[in-house]
Amino acid sequence: MPSENPGYLSKLPGLAYVGLVLTPLFWAGNAVVARGTVDAIPPLSMAFWRWVIALAILLPFGLPGIWRHRQIIRQRLGSMLALATFSVGAFNSLLYLAANTTTATNIALINATIPIFVALMSWLLLGDRTRPIQALGIALAVTGIVTVVARGDLAVLTGLQAQPGDLIMVAAVFSWGLFSVLLRRQAVPLPALTFLTTQILLGVLVILPFYLTDLLAFSGGFELSGATLAPLLYFAIFPGILAYAFWNHGVHAIGPSRAAIFMYLTPVFASILAGIFLGETLGRFHVIGGLLILSGLILATRAGRTALADRKPG
Repeated sequence: MPSENPGYLSKLPGLAYVGLVLTPLFWAGNAVVARGTVDAIPPLSMAFWRWVIALAILLPFGLPGIWRHRQIIRQRLGSMLALATFSVGAFNSLLYLAANTTTATNIALINATIPIFVALMSWLLLGDRTRPIQALGIALAVTGIVTVVARGDLAVLTGLQAQPGDLIMVAAVFSWGLFSVLLRRQAVPLPALTFLTTQILLGVLVILPFYLTDLLAFSGGFELSGATLAPLLYFAIFPGILAYAFWNHGVHAIGPSRAAIFMYLTPVFASILAGIFLGETLGRFHVIGGLLILSGLILATRAGRTALADRKPG
């Protein structure tokens, strides 16, 4: 469980490395489980109930901090609502929508470009200086995304035949880039647990009208059973609460640049899990696109961008 004062954990770097390996595994599992359950649980139901369950788990621990820091929350409510909209509200909702029409492997590959989108948005909106090596990294990663979206066939792009899920996933990482830039521009001075609990609470309120519209007018919801409850619990606990705690502990213990390297494991884990559980196979375009994305990420992160220290939800 996240702590209001995690300083004592910084003395446990071994635990940090274990957590940083588990974090991309949980993020990969988020894509694989979502892809495997989209026929049983509508995407907006998936997003809404994931965060409701996470909130129910966190609230007993986070509520005292919310009360203690209520003045700051009230003063920064507009900023926190915007942050919650782009992160808790939009990011996973879009990811689960993407799972309807694309593979878990594609989701993970595109998701791995989040540092690139953060750097790009920081350059466009905050005026951060971009070094030539970072610009090259961004260009390579974007080329990798285009390769994955086009499935290695230029005719897919020129004929506007790209899978909707791939484009929705690009919108998801774009949303996370906006969140990260806003987080830097409008930093909210709250302890980690208080911030997370407040973000989830506001994010649930953001998703609620979309969930109700989908429930009443489109999907009709889903039948609660062991087969549908298990993935929701996984979404809430593993890529949600635990991945957040492990990621922030890792960044605190070994630094953002070294922690960021572990993000590269997400598509590796996803391709393995998707092959085992979903029968997905890797195409040549996955390998080429993945190598371009990996090369771009390495070049961009070698430039020492502080944006990689931003909080990451799964």
